[in-house]
Amino acid sequence: MRILVMGDTHMPKKGETLPHILTEQMKRTDHIIHTGDWQEKWLYDEVCSYAPVTSVYGNADGDEMKAFLKRTETFSLGGVKIGIVHGDGEKKTTEKRALDTFDETYDCIVFGHSHIPYLRYHGKKLLFNPGSPTDKRKLPYFSFGFLTVIKNSLQAEHCFFNLEGHSF
Repeated sequence: MRILVMGDTHMPKKGETLPHILTEQMKRTDHIIHTGDWQEKWLYDEVCSYAPVTSVYGNADGDEMKAFLKRTETFSLGGVKIGIVHGDGEKKTTEKRALDTFDETYDCIVFGHSHIPYLRYHGKKLLFNPGSPTDKRKLPYFSFGFLTVIKNSLQAEHCFFNLEGHSF
């Protein structure tokens, strides 16, 4: 099972359409995770047209998004237990807040907020931040990610790209 992971899209503030490289990949995925900060429901509806979506709301999402999304989500795919949280808050780093949100029974914690791609194990738990496909801030590239679940195991990777759609 191939899961496309994205977040911090901040649309339409950071763009009126999703990058072509991202939409092409969404056509070939089994599931989509979004880490929050959609900002507009039309974007959620568009992303849902590609594949089933599991998402949370972020600190930049208003009441419209909070009406149907939760602050945290959990689910299992292919024997892998995944927790999702945006990661905003006070004190601690974004990574530490995400890690502290879920107990040790989770195999993977997916989070956003910082817009900084992150892929690191903390003990046996994988922490994964896809970065942002529309708001790279001071980073050289935009990004999103993939989680691949095969026989109860998990692989994670980032896709980095520039405005011209060239991936690295």
